[in-house]
Amino acid sequence: MKTLKYQFQQSTTTYYLGEQLTQLGNYVDMSRTILVMDENVDQFHGQRLPGWKKLVIPDGEENKSMEVVQQIVNGLIELEADRKTMLVGIGGGMLTDLTGFAASIYMRGIPFGFVPSTLLAQVDASLGGKNGISHGHHKNLLGTINQPQFILFDYTLPATMPDEEWHNGFAEIIKYACILDADLFNFLEENRDKALERNVDILEHLVERSVELKTKVVQEDEFETGIRRFLNFGHTLGHAVEKIENIAHGKAVAIGMIAAAKISEKLSGLPAEETNRLMRLVNDYQLPVTLTSNKDKVFDIFKLDKKREKDVIHFVLLESLGKAVTKPVPIEQLKQLLQEL
Repeated sequence: MKTLKYQFQQSTTTYYLGEQLTQLGNYVDMSRTILVMDENVDQFHGQRLPGWKKLVIPDGEENKSMEVVQQIVNGLIELEADRKTMLVGIGGGMLTDLTGFAASIYMRGIPFGFVPSTLLAQVDASLGGKNGISHGHHKNLLGTINQPQFILFDYTLPATMPDEEWHNGFAEIIKYACILDADLFNFLEENRDKALERNVDILEHLVERSVELKTKVVQEDEFETGIRRFLNFGHTLGHAVEKIENIAHGKAVAIGMIAAAKISEKLSGLPAEETNRLMRLVNDYQLPVTLTSNKDKVFDIFKLDKKREKDVIHFVLLESLGKAVTKPVPIEQLKQLLQEL
């Protein structure tokens, strides 16, 4: 087990890498802590934490809403949570986003931590301090940037995931490789079979490298005014596809990354052979590569993306695998490029 501390602008977060869920009591006061988990996580792992106070919420991305936040807040009131109560979210990205948001607004902010239970949450959603909920067709429209006190990474938790969910987690790892680390891209290519077989050593390397890459970006640009925008590669279009098709986040991001790579060929000079290499890798990890959604519906959603400023969207492009750039692209130009995909 590794313990790492990272200093952000207003707080410090401790990472417990390779720790066990059952050891949670070593890091928080059980009598002053309330757990939040969804129904699936409670079914698989709830019995491993006997005696803890907990709130169980409905599973599913559609429950990433103000209504469920209100359920959590009502539960906190019933359990007489005060400003020193610790809230710990145990689950996937939807659950950690909700928990962080609820903790950030309850009594103007109470401490919170995460135990991410999916590969996607371990490499992305639990990291960086973005907490939020969706509103209508708009993903993560309401939210805060507020860092957890700690994140506990138990590498055995994703083992209970269905194959489809396992594959979804690789979309964000591929994203890091595309924007920041060509060596990681090579590693993903060379270790595909072991990764898909859930080899623990490979998983440990992929999680810890992803954690390192994202955390460094967030430390440099916590409130997303510069380099942190790179982390949105594939997400502008991906979030729209996710909402329209009601598909998993990883699948939607995979489609978004391929689209962004094709747009990069026209706007930032990405060689076509590198787009093809990305398509092969995404396909190898059993993620989709083709945009089949109604393009007008996609455009209607992503034209209201949070990265829009007036008539442009700060779109993340690739110059090469491992090197990203952001460019302000006029909305109407993006609409035309979308129709050409």
